[in-house]
Amino acid sequence: MLSKLSFWLKVSRPGLWFATIWLYLLPTSQMNLLDEPSFWIGLFYICFPLNFLVYGWNDVVDYEIDLKNPRKDSFLFGARGSKEQLNHLWKPILITQLIMLPFLIYYGSFLILILISCQILINALYNWPKHGLRTRPPWELLCQIGYLLVVPFSVIINETGAIPNLTYFYLFLFAVQSHMIGEVMDYHPDKASGRITTATKVGIKNTKLIIIGIVATEVALMIFFFNEWIFGGFLACALLWLILDLFFIYKTEEYSLNQMKLFGWMSNIVAFVTVAYVWQSGCLL
Repeated sequence: MLSKLSFWLKVSRPGLWFATIWLYLLPTSQMNLLDEPSFWIGLFYICFPLNFLVYGWNDVVDYEIDLKNPRKDSFLFGARGSKEQLNHLWKPILITQLIMLPFLIYYGSFLILILISCQILINALYNWPKHGLRTRPPWELLCQIGYLLVVPFSVIINETGAIPNLTYFYLFLFAVQSHMIGEVMDYHPDKASGRITTATKVGIKNTKLIIIGIVATEVALMIFFFNEWIFGGFLACALLWLILDLFFIYKTEEYSLNQMKLFGWMSNIVAFVTVAYVWQSGCLL
């Protein structure tokens, strides 16, 4: 049983939980909710059951591709399940959802069902066998809008105010940028397996240029629209790193596994530092 739990935890990719945690905490900026059971139930849901559903579904359809991916079989980047494990994965995914639903509806409302249904629909479109949008660039990038559903989920569960539309735009850029960074890391195993993504279609250099353009847009949003120089300055530092990475350091070379692990841990540290600042300052609300 312990090995099953370990496998299921790997499937949920704890190394990537920071994305949903970031989105969940944003609407609660400057609020004291630590004594509220609803806050912790919602936080647990977006960490494990939601990511278990999203990434588990993806693992099932990407079985052949993941066999060639050196990043897999870790708590940082996800599991590399056997065919038998993946064939039965739908059962614990369904059970965790059914266990959580009564609590989510009780502390939120039946609107939670609409959000979860939308999440399932987006994942179905993304992971549909043979014709899924995950292999039809650039539509796989647009599917990242599914991450943004964590925000209204938090608004409902924690009874917060709505966030500005411009913040949603920034968060969409953040989700697309994060996905494209993953595509750069997976470029060589995806290419070897014949999977078509935006990165394999346009190449590593152009993909990195697109990421640089997205982050530059984020910097401009923070400085000129939010008048937020601290967070904007932090993003500017990230932009500088991306420029150095493309033009002077790694360029279009393949990252080693140890380098990717380092980037993964650094991403977690950066995410929690930035979410702490954004939560404390309320700068995106």
